[in-house]
Amino acid sequence: MMGGQTTEQGDCSRFKGNIPHCCKKDPTVVDLLPGTPYNQQIANCCKGGVLNSWVQDPATAASSFQVSVGQAGTTNKTVRVPKNFTLKAPGPGYTCGPAKIVKPSRFVTADKRRVTQALMTWNVTCTYSQFLAQKTPTCCVSLSSFYNETIVPCPQCACGCQNTSQPGSCVE
Repeated sequence: MMGGQTTEQGDCSRFKGNIPHCCKKDPTVVDLLPGTPYNQQIANCCKGGVLNSWVQDPATAASSFQVSVGQAGTTNKTVRVPKNFTLKAPGPGYTCGPAKIVKPSRFVTADKRRVTQALMTWNVTCTYSQFLAQKTPTCCVSLSSFYNETIVPCPQCACGCQNTSQPGSCVE
């Protein structure tokens, strides 16, 4: 594993030599801290778990790690995309979509004379929902130089509607 580490190794007793980083089927992977030695890093790794939103800074809104799955097979038919990603952040609110297969990652050797590529590369996008995070989300505030809420009103359901089938279900 590069650019991340698992929180537990699990039971690797069936391996005699070359012990894997992790032997669990459902590992928890955590980000490495900034300042991790370069030989353990990959692009977009090692942010200490701090990610900005796409709106704040697209360059720092992604995090990556690389994992080699030893017994996954060696063809696109035997390698399976991981399922059930969960982004465990402080508090609830994040939902992760399914892994999407993308163009395989490419790696340049240390001597810069050869390029290899991953058997399979996938992306997982996780989004934040204020409704999942808290029952009373932060909402639009109407500001006006005339101190009159009718001049610059917030749109109806400025915080979103939790139940659109019932009238008056906007968050006040």
